[in-house]
Amino acid sequence: MERKWWTLVLSSIATFMLLLDITVVNVALPDIQRDLGASLSSLQWVVDAYSLMLAAFLLTAGSLGDRLGRRRVFSLGLGLFTFASFLCGIAGDPTLLNLARGLQGIGGAAMFATSLALIGQEFHGKDRATAFGIWGATVGGAVAIGPLVGGVITEHLGWEWIFFVNIPIGIVAVALTELRLANVAAQDPQRIDLPGLATFSGGLFLLIYGLIRGNPEGWDSTMIVACLAGSAALLLAFIAIEARSGHPMLDLTLFRKPAFNGISAVAFGLSAGMFAMFLYLTIYMQGVLNFSPLQAGLRFLPLTVLSFVVAPISGKLSQRVPIRVLVGVGLGLVGLGLLWMHGLDAGSDVSALIPGFLIAGVGIGLTNPSIGQVAIAVVPPAKAGMGSGINTTFRQVGIATGVASLGAVFQSQVASKLSSLLPDAPPGLAEAVSSGGSRAAAAAAPPGQRVEIVHAAKIAFVSGFNEILLIGAILSFAGAALGFALIHPRDFIQSQKEPEAAEPVAA
Repeated sequence: MERKWWTLVLSSIATFMLLLDITVVNVALPDIQRDLGASLSSLQWVVDAYSLMLAAFLLTAGSLGDRLGRRRVFSLGLGLFTFASFLCGIAGDPTLLNLARGLQGIGGAAMFATSLALIGQEFHGKDRATAFGIWGATVGGAVAIGPLVGGVITEHLGWEWIFFVNIPIGIVAVALTELRLANVAAQDPQRIDLPGLATFSGGLFLLIYGLIRGNPEGWDSTMIVACLAGSAALLLAFIAIEARSGHPMLDLTLFRKPAFNGISAVAFGLSAGMFAMFLYLTIYMQGVLNFSPLQAGLRFLPLTVLSFVVAPISGKLSQRVPIRVLVGVGLGLVGLGLLWMHGLDAGSDVSALIPGFLIAGVGIGLTNPSIGQVAIAVVPPAKAGMGSGINTTFRQVGIATGVASLGAVFQSQVASKLSSLLPDAPPGLAEAVSSGGSRAAAAAAPPGQRVEIVHAAKIAFVSGFNEILLIGAILSFAGAALGFALIHPRDFIQSQKEPEAAEPVAA
């Protein structure tokens, strides 16, 4: 098999592992919550520790790949991700699990930042559209089977095995990467931007921490105000450092291109509006509708299978339909799907979600391949690692800030609604409802009040869930509008050009 096809296969396997891990974990979260006694904040960190570290290290990993060779960084990331998966599986409390998830994120950053660049260096012209279509189908496939696989594993083996399954796949993938892929680096690589890494990762951490702890600690508490102010200061410092650096990890000149801004907005909108919602959809299905992990995974199939089926079609359509139309329509459909789910009440069942799942699934499938294609097309080949890293950073920042921000709104609304329905509610009930729905409320309620508390919990949960569904729809519509308005072929560099020469470096 030709080297370029090995590159596509291994990049797709790595992407599949990363995204499967995210979707599998979502279905397992209620079991993790019950087994480890995790609060809503801890559940948010199971998602955000991974997304935060992925976002924080993506830009550095992309630049490191351009400097040392993309295969080398990709292989190191695979190894670290595999080792961290083992640590996740043996974790016995939420803190250890979240630390291991953060380590997974660092390994994932190296894989994500270089996977698109590896495909970009091997495929050109029409073959590139085909390759990105296959990669998009991989994204859709991971999303498609993730909830189902997660449900089966969690129900029959235990949540720990959602991490253990990565180990044999990772070991084989590392071996094949070293044997089959070329280690290509940029001809004029830049030094690693350590001040940028420190300010960016620090600013993101303080932002996410402040958003997640805002409700429990109080938004006017000294700690939360200090976190949010510190985050703003560090992120401003990051921009100032990048503007003055001779070797920035984020080249601010890329944002002079409207298409780059547009595709970044699309990546953020899709992640913050839809992918961040999976945590709360899962809690709703298992905690309010009382589905098992497997039953919940099956109910996600209308959304996930459609995204898988539509992705390769979208990759082919990009040769004939303007990409701005694909992303505008696709992300607009995601927003419409979320809006369709809005309006649930305490008596709603899963059928109320299905039309929205179908619409959003088509939208995800239309949008995902185009995001990857534009991210590479608008940057010079020598900066392909940085381009894909920035784009995936926007994806992960979208998930991390989406989970935290939506969670803050959700938890506040649940607590407010519960206090109006049950003025004498037992202590900790709002936290129990937020993290585990009415099922958790039933477990925490005194026997004589169980029926009343469960009914109030359903009303409160659905009230908060409706609020964040509406916010997710607004974010998706905003991303769709920006993508359609800003993405134009005149900003594309790589889409139809022959590749520039790239020098292999020592393996």
